[in-house]
Amino acid sequence: MNEAVDKAIERMARDSYTENIFEMVTGAKKVGTINMIENIMRASQGKPPGRPLGSHMHFSPWEKLLFNPVHLHRFPTPEHVAISSSVVIGKRAKKPLEIAIPIMIAAMSYGGALSKHAKIALAKGASMVGTATNTGEAGLLEEERKAAKLLIGQYNRGGWLNNPEQYKRLDAIEIQLGQGAQGSSPQRTKAKNIGREYQEVFQLADGEDAIIHSRLPGVDTKEQFMALVKQLREETGVPVGLKIAATHYLEQELEIAVKAGVDFITVDGAEGGTHAAPPILEDDLGLPTMFAVSRASKFLASKGAEDISLIATGGLVTPGHFLKAMALGADAVYTGTSALIAMIGDQMTKAVPFEPPIDLVVYSSKMTDQLDIDRSVTNLTNFLNACVREMELVGYSTGKTRFSEFSREDLCTLDPFLTQALGVELGYVSSQDQASYFSRMPLTAQSPVDATSVLNRDVDTPVETETTLH
Repeated sequence: MNEAVDKAIERMARDSYTENIFEMVTGAKKVGTINMIENIMRASQGKPPGRPLGSHMHFSPWEKLLFNPVHLHRFPTPEHVAISSSVVIGKRAKKPLEIAIPIMIAAMSYGGALSKHAKIALAKGASMVGTATNTGEAGLLEEERKAAKLLIGQYNRGGWLNNPEQYKRLDAIEIQLGQGAQGSSPQRTKAKNIGREYQEVFQLADGEDAIIHSRLPGVDTKEQFMALVKQLREETGVPVGLKIAATHYLEQELEIAVKAGVDFITVDGAEGGTHAAPPILEDDLGLPTMFAVSRASKFLASKGAEDISLIATGGLVTPGHFLKAMALGADAVYTGTSALIAMIGDQMTKAVPFEPPIDLVVYSSKMTDQLDIDRSVTNLTNFLNACVREMELVGYSTGKTRFSEFSREDLCTLDPFLTQALGVELGYVSSQDQASYFSRMPLTAQSPVDATSVLNRDVDTPVETETTLH
């Protein structure tokens, strides 16, 4: 090894750059290692590479938000007082969905994404802690329905869960019009990649591809969407909600959802995960979760629609992320990637170093039968319980007795941009000096809007900006 390293260093020192292996380092830095490998995949395969788990980019700077502990002006919560973590989704529904913790398992479909073993483990783990899991865009998998005490099903663009015999067996219905990692783009699974059980669950004919359309079948107008919401609510009595990919057109989309009378709204930010999607959809489409949640909650408040539950999802991976999303207005959150990683946990040694750990849970992989369901349930249960415990500790330190009591007032930031974007106070300026500080602060590319106007104005009031040259 020493001799090989010596020769390599000598070669790199003597070769011209065009013949030097070190050129790979500068090339990778210029293009980016991920971009370089994905471009090689495009060139060799002639099709968009399907990247698992969503974008590698961190669009939402959750680490720039901090919770405010209390001491005297408001006292911490006594340690003998229990902090309530329960949440009611769809308070207006005849049969609201009550979960024991505000963390749910995100929509990850059987067949289109995960194996049957993985779906069963997720359902059992969620049931152990009293929360719900989501079918994703799939038909009704009987084993998942049996394992899940609380099951949210997606009325989906593939049409596989859209008949009364199936959706009447759900505890909540989520009309899926898009997702953060793929927007509303169409998707197709070739028949050659569909096994017999997959075919039966999705009710596909022999040789038929599984197609997710860009539009929900039968919904081509706003009026048809409103009629669908009304129909599902009347037929089932369970909460009926809408899931969309977060977008800069967020308020226009939510306006229609509010008029339709939905019981909850799921906003999936640009950081959302998926089984596999072209990088352009994961990296260049949508609105980051942090800003989508903040805007959605402000909009619902401006419409007096606080009884519509808001669910945040997309790149939420830590207890801090979960609780900060709730402080910005979410009633509950979904987590997907973190749940899978936690579930695989110490089982990933079965796959690495020759295969990625995700091969233990993906439907199309060759290692799904090696996933230990009982071990996975224990791992997931431990993970969710630990997350809730960490969130409770912040609750004690901030003087709360319920997670639902968290608000923007419990947060501060050191980033003036986030003060303006979210309505969260700037941490290095006292509360009483916020207005005077921003009145003296020049407008720059980093702070394009007077933050006090965002903190104090009505959501629908336009903001006038003025450019200052330096």
